[in-house]
Amino acid sequence: MAALANDGWQVSAGARRAAVWPDGVRGVQVDRDDDESLAAAVGGGFDVLVDCVAYTEAHGRQLAGLADRLGTAVVLSSFSVYADARGHSLDEATGPDDFPVLPLPVPEDQATVPAGPSTYSTSKVALENVLLDSALPVTVLRPGAIAGPGSVFPREWWFVKRALDSRPVQVLSHDGQSRFHTTSTANLAELIRLAAHRPGRRVLNAADPRAVTVREIASTINGLLDHHPEEILIPGRDTTGIGDTPWSVPYPYVMDMTAAERLLGYRPVTDYLAALPALVEWITETTRRVDWRDAFPVFLRACGEKAFDYAPEDAWLAART
Repeated sequence: MAALANDGWQVSAGARRAAVWPDGVRGVQVDRDDDESLAAAVGGGFDVLVDCVAYTEAHGRQLAGLADRLGTAVVLSSFSVYADARGHSLDEATGPDDFPVLPLPVPEDQATVPAGPSTYSTSKVALENVLLDSALPVTVLRPGAIAGPGSVFPREWWFVKRALDSRPVQVLSHDGQSRFHTTSTANLAELIRLAAHRPGRRVLNAADPRAVTVREIASTINGLLDHHPEEILIPGRDTTGIGDTPWSVPYPYVMDMTAAERLLGYRPVTDYLAALPALVEWITETTRRVDWRDAFPVFLRACGEKAFDYAPEDAWLAART
């Protein structure tokens, strides 16, 4: 929002409840799942509509039905839509045997999961298909592991809390070399800003300039918090899951950004490690004021409180020694 406002756009931001928006941004109350509420919020129309929450075919039809009131739209999908030659995707992946083995890096024309309502990723593909088949000029962005202040799922909390808890050891599966491509919010905002100025019908990856390893993430966060644990690297993955993190994958998941550079003139405004200091500061400040379970509800749902139950890890370490 701030990027668009700074670029000269008059920006309205929609939410179900009252919220605090940046200076220059007008708040609009809207229920994204209610057709009439969304249509009322759009009113006479906008030059650009940015949708960060759409994820179903029905949401796509809502937007397509408003095509006569919109100049263009920028809609967020997900990099989870990709499937490998065997049809394997993130949806069903449980380990090395069924984890997708994708080209490095993954281009936008890589096969995707089939469209349908069965999973998050299949729903995203259904959304994409409806939008790309509509009369609405739309840029579909496929971000990776989104990272930035304000997130309800800051994966970085995994290492920040361990540092705050003074954990003496740090165990990482796959030798800490997992690469699960991140998308810093500043880079995502830049892609949205550029797409707003260049209406078209396309799908683009949206990721940081480099897919860093889990070990790099851990090392950077630990350094920011002056935490120096003993590092233990596990080749592959332990059957107990010890050493897994929110970025741990058996094969790299890395996106190709050349299409965005070619079609939008995109150049990243930051990289993931450079953006970490501000993010870690926001996480630590937030958890001083609010219980992390309330502040990061999606992290809680995804990882559970067991993420910081250190007893299994201590037992594993004791058995190992």
